[in-house]
Amino acid sequence: MTLPLSDSRERLVLWLLALIQFTVIMDFMVMMPLSPQLMHAFDISAAQFSGAVSAYAWCAGLSGLLAATYIDRFERKRLLLTVFMLFNLSNLACALAPSFHVLVLSRAFAGLTGGVLGAIGMAIIGDLIPPQRRGAATGIVMTSFSMAAIAGVPLGVGLAARFGWQSPFYLLVVFSLAIWLLAMFVLPALTAHMAQRVPLARVLPDLVGLFRVPSHLRAFLLSFVTMLSGMLVIPFISPVLVGNHGVRPGDIMWIYLAGGLATFFTSRMIGTWADRAGKHRVFRIMGLFSLLPVLGITHLPHLPLLALIALFPFFMVAMSGRNVPLQALMTTVPEPQRRGAFLSANAAVMQIGTGLGALLGGQWLHTDAAGHIAGYGINGWVGAALALFSVWWVSRVPAAAVRPAAASPA
Repeated sequence: MTLPLSDSRERLVLWLLALIQFTVIMDFMVMMPLSPQLMHAFDISAAQFSGAVSAYAWCAGLSGLLAATYIDRFERKRLLLTVFMLFNLSNLACALAPSFHVLVLSRAFAGLTGGVLGAIGMAIIGDLIPPQRRGAATGIVMTSFSMAAIAGVPLGVGLAARFGWQSPFYLLVVFSLAIWLLAMFVLPALTAHMAQRVPLARVLPDLVGLFRVPSHLRAFLLSFVTMLSGMLVIPFISPVLVGNHGVRPGDIMWIYLAGGLATFFTSRMIGTWADRAGKHRVFRIMGLFSLLPVLGITHLPHLPLLALIALFPFFMVAMSGRNVPLQALMTTVPEPQRRGAFLSANAAVMQIGTGLGALLGGQWLHTDAAGHIAGYGINGWVGAALALFSVWWVSRVPAAAVRPAAASPA
């Protein structure tokens, strides 16, 4: 059952969720173009930097898994506001980190909090938006990825180049506080799911039960592989461009800006397309389309900055284009009363894939005496192979409405 809202209130809620996700995605994404500065500031290698990225992801995965035990037991608005405030404190801790070890711990705290916000947002979409319009709704929220690439990351990189690597995190603290205050007034109270909440004694068994439903496991594997394939490549784009292609750290912002501008328009278009043509079909098309940009970005010849700016949107559109139908599909897999728990568990699985991708991708790379990063092509081939697997596997993930009765949990 979904809660009806007026069209204007519904759009306002969706754009608010997009702004919240913007802060989460910017917090995660800005670490990657800042990698050259962080590696220099703390005297660390690419592999050590990947450890900081994976620390966020591992903790986000753990918190998402734990959230599956309680997310459906609380009113959505109150839970989101509480977790969002804790997430904001994690950004303040990052900005104040005096050493790399403290930064890693702060990133872990950011993962523990940020990893839950996405699941809460998708659960709110599931509560408010009928299934036939969730692709378009997800497309609006997924423009957060575009906004982060258009405004957040370029602004963060520009501030970091001028005022130091801490400045993007201070910016996030201020911006998140403003969004938190807006959320207090805009979000409706969402309690319908609480009428069917299970007794506390059944919380842990039900969490285990999520992983016993075959359709859930197939969906989790799809999310895991999709994130793994992307994160073998994404965290290392900036250090490779700087170390291998001579791009100045401050110019990275223009590359991300071009990609973000493209995805700002394509995310909503792909979401509407997924509603009309089918989420499975659009995911397959975008998955196949992603093969060329993934292999291209990991096997780049020496190109001028303008060429890199022109080519990067294809990579960004491909990555976000897979995620829009994937996220919309995930809201249709579980029964409504288990949606929050399922999406929390799925967010955990996605973060585990993110962390493993960043960790493995960093281990395969090495820096030579000239400062060039070698081994990136391997990341591209493995990422492309996993993307092909996801294209084949998505047909095995049916929506709850068309799932055979035998596959439903007892």
